[in-house]
Amino acid sequence: MKRSDLHELHYITPIQNVPSIMNHGILCHQKAKQLNHASVAMQEIQEIRAKRVIPGGKPIHSYVNLYLCARNPMMYKRAAQHKFLCVLRIDTEVFDLPGVVIADGNAASGYTGFWTSKTGLDKIDFDLVFAEWWTDSNQIQQWHKARVKCAEVMVPDRIDPRFIQGAYVSSQESKRLLEGSGFVLSVTVDPKLFFQI
Repeated sequence: MKRSDLHELHYITPIQNVPSIMNHGILCHQKAKQLNHASVAMQEIQEIRAKRVIPGGKPIHSYVNLYLCARNPMMYKRAAQHKFLCVLRIDTEVFDLPGVVIADGNAASGYTGFWTSKTGLDKIDFDLVFAEWWTDSNQIQQWHKARVKCAEVMVPDRIDPRFIQGAYVSSQESKRLLEGSGFVLSVTVDPKLFFQI
């Protein structure tokens, strides 16, 4: 897949965080700790990520992590919270920001490789990233597919609000909640993205 074929990146967040995001930008884990915010992160995964450093780069928690496809194992584990979540649509121009790293799978995995934004998309298995499911009768293959499905674009420190193009939500109720928070960009209802159909 070429970069020109990739129309957007995804950031999963609780709707209640959106007003702060539109004010401060999307902050990396380290910077977000300084603000009052809700998190969808799994604690056990965050403990692993807290110990990892990108080869030749910085600690994982000093990057904002964006997904190539938000319909992934992380979203699946949070599907019960769908009414209170949104997926922000992020402009692919973030690839051009300094220090951006592409992870060919979940950055917490010891099997994941890290690449520059110039070469990283060539390392992504887009068939697996955009597959509807990652299940497999072979457990090893299922672990591999789940890891790759969570491929990440990692942006140092912060993403300015100008890169946010719109959002996806799971229902009309969630759309009203997001718009009621003051979000004025385009909001698309897409229950499939949130595992609701």
